[in-house]
Amino acid sequence: MRRRRLLAALGLAMAATLCAAPDHRATTLRQIGVIIDTDAGSDDLMAIAFLLTRRDARIEAITIVNGLAHVRPGAANVLRLLELAGRRDIPVYVGRETPLKPTAEFPAEWRKLSDTLPGVELPQASRQPEHETADEYLAKRLADPRHRARILALGPLTNLAEALERAPQSVRGIEELVIMGGAVRVPGNLGDGGYFETDNTTAEWNMFVDPLAAQKIFAAGAPIRLVPLDATNKVRIDPAFLREFEARARTPLGKFVAQVLETRAAAIEIRQEPPEEGRTAEIAGRRPNAQVAWNASAAAFKRIFLAALAPSPRP
Repeated sequence: MRRRRLLAALGLAMAATLCAAPDHRATTLRQIGVIIDTDAGSDDLMAIAFLLTRRDARIEAITIVNGLAHVRPGAANVLRLLELAGRRDIPVYVGRETPLKPTAEFPAEWRKLSDTLPGVELPQASRQPEHETADEYLAKRLADPRHRARILALGPLTNLAEALERAPQSVRGIEELVIMGGAVRVPGNLGDGGYFETDNTTAEWNMFVDPLAAQKIFAAGAPIRLVPLDATNKVRIDPAFLREFEARARTPLGKFVAQVLETRAAAIEIRQEPPEEGRTAEIAGRRPNAQVAWNASAAAFKRIFLAALAPSPRP
C-alpha cells in the first residue's frame, strides 16, 4: 500500500512541478525564479530532482515545511539531494515544527520513511541549512513586488501562511503560487492504505495537516494555481512506467528517482470543522480565487518526465 501511495503522490507532485516550470517556448526578458516549499517526502524529492534538470527553471531556494518528514531530517535530505546534483548554490531554509492548527500528523510509518529514506543512496551534505527561518526568508524575499517569484508548494502551507502573517504586503511579490494538494470534486486521501482511521472522506493530506494555514493562503489574494487530486488522479505512475524509467535512467538524478493541465477559475475555501476539516470546497457564486486543474494528460506527463530524467540513448 505504501508503494501505491507513493505512485499517486509522485503523480501529484510532478503535475504541480510541470505547472510551476516556466514555459520554454515563451520569450521573456527575464527568467522567473522558482521557490520550492516542501515537506521533503520521497515524492517531493523526485519532483525537485525533475525541476533541477530543467534549463528553463531557476530554483532560488527551498523551504522545508512540517509534513511528511520532520523539518530537520527533511532539510538534511534535501541538502543531500542538492549535493548529488552539484547545486550547493541553492539555499535551504527550515520552517516551524508544528502546524498553525494541529489536526493529525501523517502516519508515523510514513514519517519515519521520509526521515530516513531507507535504501536511497545520497552523499553527505557539505553544508547546513541557513540560519534564517523559512517564514523569515519568504517574507523578506517577497517584500519587493518589482522582483516577484513563482512558488511551488508541495506540502502543507504553514510556512507561506506564517510569511504572510509576518508581512501581509509580501503577497504582492508572488508571481504565481502553484499548490499541490486538495480534493475538490473527488474523495480525499486520508484513508489511503488504512494507516489513518477517520470519518473524514473529503480532505487531502496537505490541506488536512494545517487547514488554518491553507485557508489563510486562499484568502490572501495571491494568484493561485491549484493542482488537486481531481487532476493528478489521472496521472497514474504505474509499475510498467517505473520499469521503463528504471531501464532508461542514465543521469545521477535519474538514477536517484530510479502543458499538461486543463484549468479553470473557481472559488476555493478550506473547511475548518469536523467532519470535513481540511476539505477543499468549491463555493458557487463567489469570486474565483484560484485556477484549478481538473484534468491532466498522462501521456504528456510521462513523456516530459522521461525526457528530463531518463532520456533515450542516442544511436
